[in-house]
Amino acid sequence: MGFLNRPEQKSTNPTSKFMEWKSNNKSFSYYDKENKQKVEVKLPLTFLVLEEYHTIKGFSDADQIGIYANEILQISAEEFEVKTFKGRVIAKGVYSDIKQAVNSAGGNYNKSIYAVTKEGDLINICFKGAAVSKWSQFTEKGAWKRLKDEWVTIEDAEDHKKGMVAYSTPNFKFNTSLSDYEFKIVEAKANELESYMDGYLAKDEATKVEEPALVEDKIENVPF
Repeated sequence: MGFLNRPEQKSTNPTSKFMEWKSNNKSFSYYDKENKQKVEVKLPLTFLVLEEYHTIKGFSDADQIGIYANEILQISAEEFEVKTFKGRVIAKGVYSDIKQAVNSAGGNYNKSIYAVTKEGDLINICFKGAAVSKWSQFTEKGAWKRLKDEWVTIEDAEDHKKGMVAYSTPNFKFNTSLSDYEFKIVEAKANELESYMDGYLAKDEATKVEEPALVEDKIENVPF
């Protein structure tokens, strides 16, 4: 121990809620760490996109616990490290090389979107399967350029059926542009996120996500 008493440096994700689309309920949910329970977030939801990432989530039948991975920006060039919450490494590598092993273990690709709500909260939204395709369709043909200046609103969902399985995908639409006041709020949240992500992306190994995957998530862990 040295003579200098330096405070411990901690890097805490400033995101207030990690939300996932719940197909059966046509709503979102997040894990409330303080009360240790899932909380439903009903539609409508309005948000401004800050940045999009790729990650992997799921449920391991073998370990009876959730699966997680680090978040990356370039899926064709950066490596995932996929683990269970018990610490077992499922796979490590570029997604195209580990996809089969990940899917076999119960993991699925997720689109991870960091955003700011109309209320000024910094949130993370995760989509998988058909919801990812729906988001891609919404942002294609240059529409992604509008994400920097316009709010996105989800008011309702579209019903689908594949075989015997019924599911839903959110309907996205552009709302109004940012006002000067809203811009300042979003900019402040963006700076918070950027500061955290600069350190996060510099790390060599996967960082455990904030909220644990519960056993109940296994019920809706379908690939579409």
